Amino acid sequence: MNPTGAVLLALAVGLLLGALVTWRLARPRPVAPTPTFETATPMVPEGVSEMLAVLRSSGVVVGPHDEVLETTSMARTLGLTRGSRIAVPELLHLVRSVRRERRITTVDLEISRGARASSTYFTARVAPLGDDLILILADDQTSERRIEQTRRDFVANVSHELKTPIGAISLLAEAVEDAADDPAAVRKFASRMGIESARLGDLVGQIIDLSRLQADDPLVQPELVDIDSVLVDAVDRCRVDAERHEVTLTLAGTSGTSVLGSARQLSVAVGNLVENAVVYSDPGARVVVAAHVQAMSDDDYVEITVSDNGIGIPAVELDRIFERFYRVDYARSRANGGTGLGLSIVKHIAATHGGEVSVWSQPQQGSTFTIRIPAHLRSAGAHHDTGPAGVLRAVPDLDRERSHDEQEGVTR
Repeated sequence: MNPTGAVLLALAVGLLLGALVTWRLARPRPVAPTPTFETATPMVPEGVSEMLAVLRSSGVVVGPHDEVLETTSMARTLGLTRGSRIAVPELLHLVRSVRRERRITTVDLEISRGARASSTYFTARVAPLGDDLILILADDQTSERRIEQTRRDFVANVSHELKTPIGAISLLAEAVEDAADDPAAVRKFASRMGIESARLGDLVGQIIDLSRLQADDPLVQPELVDIDSVLVDAVDRCRVDAERHEVTLTLAGTSGTSVLGSARQLSVAVGNLVENAVVYSDPGARVVVAAHVQAMSDDDYVEITVSDNGIGIPAVELDRIFERFYRVDYARSRANGGTGLGLSIVKHIAATHGGEVSVWSQPQQGSTFTIRIPAHLRSAGAHHDTGPAGVLRAVPDLDRERSHDEQEGVTR
């Protein structure tokens, strides 16, 4: 082979080899399959979901990795779960402990809602469910805790309030014995004993009334209540005290209003408001008692207002005046035989009638208490003739001037 042919052959071989190398490098390499690690999601045993749906308790099923597999809406509302995890650290710790020890555990736990919010209390029962699952059943105990706390506070308050008149009567009895030779002193001490005995009787009576009210639901067997008669009875009950305090009582508002409920309870509630208005008014003041109707789409609402131009209530006291045994002016309340239960009874009666009680007040300008309750007449299908709107009928021995402010219930 001549030199030129050899060169050409070598060049052709080089080009062929270069093309092969280039093709080899450019060809896509096969991708090795990525290994997959599939973990089977634990299955909730058949029938567990149906069981949780009918239980009153909040239910949660927890998987082997502390994940939430099944939960009820009550458990979410109670704050036990959040998404797919247990939201209460103490409960999560208990779940892990039960998983290790394989035994049923019951504990009482508290969920804090923050510094300014009340806590939630519940009893949790945690048990193994099969080999890998944990079952949580929780019962909300918050309401029971609050009722028990209220009961303890009430007993403590009653014990304290009873000590005062009982202690006073005991001391006065000793004073009478020591002053046996002084008829004037005996009469004085005996008079004081009568006052303290009356205060003790009033306190015991109101405690009994409050207990009866708590056991009596006026909407279980309601009666048609004539509000005109309720207002007249409440005013008549306070007539003597009003005359002694030189306070004028006036009836105003709309006549012919009716509600379903308890006439006795409503008379007690309005009477307590009128009594307070008289006690906390100076001589020459006026107390106006009125009823009005608000027609709403779902029901008619009756508003009973008791307004006075007395000493008023400071703003810082308004949130507490409906608490049992709380008194704004303790000295004036004791001087007039107040027990501190009157307004709490009013609040309870309004609530049992499906309504509420509110107050507007300014120091040295007076106060207006409003009981607002639904008539319940539409829902009960009761038919009655309320008659034309007008002022209440006259009540003997009471001032009946009808000023414009009085017709409006002295709305401030």
